Amino acid sequence: MGGYKSASERIWKHQTRLLRTSVLSLLADMSLEDSFDIHPEDTGVLVLNVSTLDSPGDQQLYNIWLPGVGIAAVYGIIIIVGLVGNITLIKTCVLVKSMRTVPNLFLSSLALGDLLLLATCAPVDASRYLVDKWLFGRVGCKLIPFIQLTSVGVSVFTLTALSADRYKAIVTPLDIHRSSATLSICLRVGVIWLLSVTLAIPEAVFSDLHTFTTSHTNETFVTCAPYPHATELHPKIHSTASFLIFYIIPLFIISVYYCFIARSLVKSSGDLPAEGHLHLQRQIKSRKRLSKTVLVFVGLFAVCWLPSHVIYLYRSYHYSQVDTSMGHFIASVCARILAFTNSCVNPFALYLMSKSFSKHFNRQLLCCTSPRQLYSQNSVNTNVTTA
Repeated sequence: MGGYKSASERIWKHQTRLLRTSVLSLLADMSLEDSFDIHPEDTGVLVLNVSTLDSPGDQQLYNIWLPGVGIAAVYGIIIIVGLVGNITLIKTCVLVKSMRTVPNLFLSSLALGDLLLLATCAPVDASRYLVDKWLFGRVGCKLIPFIQLTSVGVSVFTLTALSADRYKAIVTPLDIHRSSATLSICLRVGVIWLLSVTLAIPEAVFSDLHTFTTSHTNETFVTCAPYPHATELHPKIHSTASFLIFYIIPLFIISVYYCFIARSLVKSSGDLPAEGHLHLQRQIKSRKRLSKTVLVFVGLFAVCWLPSHVIYLYRSYHYSQVDTSMGHFIASVCARILAFTNSCVNPFALYLMSKSFSKHFNRQLLCCTSPRQLYSQNSVNTNVTTA
């Protein structure tokens, strides 16, 4: 998947480079850590040779692929927009007293995970389109996949917890104090992070700089991979487990919650009296809107991460084959960019769907209001400010 790479993906790129010396070969083969030689006269692609001195008398050459600069620039836009949006979202939920609601605490945790991904992993992923070597050593090989998988886990498990919270809010609308207990929410957020870190530990343990040998030329190269190139079973297990744990199972649970929410809304629509419970009616209406907002977040996650999962599964189950088509390369790049885009869209989706959030977001972004003034602000219904 896009959050972390398999050995099959890296070997696929390296084998493609060896099989084709055309522009398609170069495009299809850009890898984060593979070592290879690019010859401009053979490929017709402009390459800059950049020399660095690691120690006196030691010169190291890096090939910079000029078309990759454009791809890296797209990553740069995603990183900047995502950092601004998620930092402002966290500031809004922390500094504005009326925004400290149950959903917003979850969204702050989600934004923190996105910040972690954008600040550490997105630049590393972008660098693979610029230079031809793994630049981050053995420590980076273990740390980067660990951070990426942790962030993905925080995202999908937080969305699952948000769906569960919306189910409780719709089914038991009068149970305000229990659902908004700060200690309980912090505990759940902590469990989500602990679970995500735990599931990512094997990635850090087994990821390493492994030496591989290509089947066509017997050429060896060093790559960062979550397992050695032993059999085709490893990538199949890795990709399938990732797809199930970080996509299919959470989305299935979320779907079940929303089926119950829909059934509860249909059942209760005729039970409320027309008069006498206006406050309860307004609260239920606002919670319906918030449930729709969470559903939008879930939809964005599903759309942004599905292509990356599909391509990862495709490569893992075609481990010994090489797809050198331009279409496959374009699909791969778009899938990776789309996956990272998911880490920057949530604040702006919430901005478009919530008038109260957009108002406070603008104030935080433009620094028009002091933190003390923002802290003292209250809304009539603090449970529904993001609706």
